Amino acid sequence: MRILLASSEVHPFSKTGGLADMVAALAKSLASRGHTVGLVSPLYRGIREKFPKLKKMSEGLYLPMGATAEAGQVWHLKGSAGEHLYFIEHDGFFDRSSYYLEAGRDFPDNDARFIFLSKAVVHLARHLSWKPEVVHVHDWQVGFVPLLIRAQAAAGVWPSAPPTLLTIHNLAYQGVFAATSYPLTNLPWSYYNVGGVEFYNQISCLKAGINFATQLTTVSPRYAREITTPEFGCGLDGVLRGRQSDLTGILNGVDYDEWNTTDNKSLVAAFDRDHPEGKALNKASLQSAYHLPVRSDVPIFSTVGRLADQKGFDLTIGALEEMLSSDMQFILLGTGQPELEEAARVLAHRHPEKVGIKVGYDHKLAHLIEAGSDFFVMPSKFEPCGLNQMYSLRYGTIPIVRITGGLDDSVIDAKDDAKKVNGIKFKEYTTAALSKAIRKALGIFADPKLLEFYRWNGMGCDFSWEQTSSEYEALFKRALSMSAGGTKP
Repeated sequence: MRILLASSEVHPFSKTGGLADMVAALAKSLASRGHTVGLVSPLYRGIREKFPKLKKMSEGLYLPMGATAEAGQVWHLKGSAGEHLYFIEHDGFFDRSSYYLEAGRDFPDNDARFIFLSKAVVHLARHLSWKPEVVHVHDWQVGFVPLLIRAQAAAGVWPSAPPTLLTIHNLAYQGVFAATSYPLTNLPWSYYNVGGVEFYNQISCLKAGINFATQLTTVSPRYAREITTPEFGCGLDGVLRGRQSDLTGILNGVDYDEWNTTDNKSLVAAFDRDHPEGKALNKASLQSAYHLPVRSDVPIFSTVGRLADQKGFDLTIGALEEMLSSDMQFILLGTGQPELEEAARVLAHRHPEKVGIKVGYDHKLAHLIEAGSDFFVMPSKFEPCGLNQMYSLRYGTIPIVRITGGLDDSVIDAKDDAKKVNGIKFKEYTTAALSKAIRKALGIFADPKLLEFYRWNGMGCDFSWEQTSSEYEALFKRALSMSAGGTKP
């Protein structure tokens, strides 16, 4: 098949979270399975300098944006598996110090930035010489792509328009803007209604994708069920229930070429399931990196990621206030809400021998944290999929997670299966429930044979992209049997 993917970020070129990892790994996996694959993403600041093999394509972009038009360029790079990487250059939109925010607030022109990106994706889908058969878009930033394609097909200017697939990585982020932004799409006003893109007198980029994509996916089976309920539907549960027959949950895969413990320059020692000794050396190196006492007899609990309410970091702080009276250490790498960053700094100041924090993101350090920790704390309020718990399992680090979304799909508690147990799960979104889970972890650490058993099971888990890619292939084939508008011909 010929497949064009689109995302606002892609590892290693741009990244704020799991979206970048997932899209890059999916493109590489599909290409390695013999498909012709393209991936479109913005040319953010610094990419061209870090990847000098990028080449400018001869044909530029000149796309209507309301009453005016915007010019851009397309850059190309061949990926490691033969996938085509296309980067959309527009300095006014993408040459900035960050991708979405400035001083903790959304860029005021995010509507124009990502409507332009969506139009660039559609332009490429229509004019690339290898003529993509399916267009697969990810999250709200390219949510208008299915509708733009649908509109061109309906107008008769693109009668062979390809079907589209939308993957929802996090329904809480929808790309909602004032109705005055709608003219930037240059679409007929007939699409601005409750059955189209209108969302409480505004426009929702994600709703546009949900209503007009041929097929819909989320990044875990449980999350696909959760988002059709008022609790997790973020105001779109009714729309999603209406498309439930086209909605599939596919658990993300892990790129084990990247996230491995045997050939990894980010680690100080190799280890695996049959030779776990090197994990202790990584633990000592991690403690040194965070200026904590180097002790093998104390458990390290860690967190890597966004410091946000969704991730349950408020629970983590509350539980640590109680549990740090125990003999344990806690390590943090992340950035996010200013008040949560400050709470982490205060905790580290009060417990300098037990808590180490680094505000920011460091990809190499993230690998060392996964390898050197004993437990990974992930008490998310909701979690579409999550990848860190899967990384943790492969690295012999026991995840502590709340029962929600992909966390429930990927971690096995003793109550689920005592023989395959690889993590600790709890249900209630409370500090007390997380504290109880941490106490359980301390008990596991105190029993070397039990600790080894959890690690053995975890490191044996396989979340490789083979299964995930085959599920996407099945959906692409299903979409090809339908029209670009999402209905059977």
